[in-house]
Amino acid sequence: AEPAEAHLGNGMASYYGNELAGRRTASGERFDPGLLTAAHRTLPFGSMVRVTNTRTGKSVVVRINDRGPFSRGRVIDVSRAAASQIGLIGPGHGEVSLTLLDS
Repeated sequence: AEPAEAHLGNGMASYYGNELAGRRTASGERFDPGLLTAAHRTLPFGSMVRVTNTRTGKSVVVRINDRGPFSRGRVIDVSRAAASQIGLIGPGHGEVSLTLLDS
């Protein structure tokens, strides 16, 4: 059976730079720019979210392990590895669609 999915809406995403590598995230894990993780204000830690770049159509599944983003108008901050898979590295940010995957 396909996992149930819940659409969380669209919004702007940005990504964490490598300068944050090794810092503790809100979940207590250390941030690793090479892992597919992300920060979200409200989703429980461990939630799996499909992030789709609405411009490129590319998507990546990330695990929520941090809180944020705290800049207005941003809905999610993804790791550098996740950003590179969906084409956010060049522009630095972009509109994405978020889908919560049923774990």
